Amino acid sequence: MQAYVDLNADLGEEVTDDAGLLQVVTSANVACGYHAGSRAIMRAVCADAVRHGVTIGAQVSYRDRANFGRVEHEVNPVVLERQVAEQVGALAEAARAEGGFVAYLKPHGALYHRVASDPVQARAVLAGSGKLPVLGRPGSLLLKLAAESGRSVRHEGFPDRAQTSDGHLVPRDQPGAVLQDSAAIAARALEMAGSLDSVCVHGDTPDAVAHARAVRTLLEENGWSLRSCWLSTASNP
Repeated sequence: MQAYVDLNADLGEEVTDDAGLLQVVTSANVACGYHAGSRAIMRAVCADAVRHGVTIGAQVSYRDRANFGRVEHEVNPVVLERQVAEQVGALAEAARAEGGFVAYLKPHGALYHRVASDPVQARAVLAGSGKLPVLGRPGSLLLKLAAESGRSVRHEGFPDRAQTSDGHLVPRDQPGAVLQDSAAIAARALEMAGSLDSVCVHGDTPDAVAHARAVRTLLEENGWSLRSCWLSTASNP
């Protein structure tokens, strides 16, 4: 039986080699304008993703470009729901204009970590994103609530990030939190592949394309086929 795994990365963040990554990854988490990106960038990324057969996901975040979406905010759930809906809607419009569609949701940065344990913000994010399938880390409350409501969920890991003993990511301001060696990142991705649906390479690191290529090459050398984990759930609304 063929073994499959997804390779995702964050794109459209204005610090990323989008064109390079879209030749390697199978799913693209596209910034929706709140922490980075713009409507023009969204359209450009979606056009290239459609061209390469890469699945498009909405990377929603707090409205915080100054901190790249990496600082937690106390947001009224009604406001957060509306903001998520606005972001998903903007990306959906860009994707449709380029012949594609948004297939899944993945929060970004501080919002990603907050909704892993905060039921109020998690429910607001889900309410604002319609019925989109959700990508996140194992144990995330967001995924638990999504699954309970009948939505498809997929689990991911981060081979380019150090983890604490309890499985959380080491804060970025601590030494060694972000791995830089492509071979080491690829080796960790290979270890993760058997227990996860997708592995994520962060697109905002200087050597993101090299890391992604190393991950893809090592996985394929070890019998893994790279394909989107959303193929069985994706449909054009």
